[in-house]
Amino acid sequence: MEILANILVVLVAALHVYILVMEMFLWQKKQGMAFHGMDAEMAKRTAAMAGNQGLYNGFLAAGLVWGLIAADPTGFRAQVFFLSCVIVAGVYGAATANRRILFAQALPGALALAAVLIAQ
Repeated sequence: MEILANILVVLVAALHVYILVMEMFLWQKKQGMAFHGMDAEMAKRTAAMAGNQGLYNGFLAAGLVWGLIAADPTGFRAQVFFLSCVIVAGVYGAATANRRILFAQALPGALALAAVLIAQ
């Protein structure tokens, strides 16, 4: 079960690196605008905000990687903390921005957290 938990944590971290790239570097490009369904004007007006969001997603990914490489109990605690942050961010995003965030962010985080807790 520990291997499955680690794989799920890696996938959640990779998801947040992907979101970082989309929000920090591709926001005003075709891929970024399609990802969020907006036009060039909206992308331009919201680019600074998106960059900030992307940076936070990068911190989530970094924390999850730290949790994977740190020795226990620190590694376990870091994984639980950062996965909990992912879930809270996903639920908040779903409630305030787009419901698909619940399935794209919170659900994977919840599955990874459950696996980490069971593996412990």
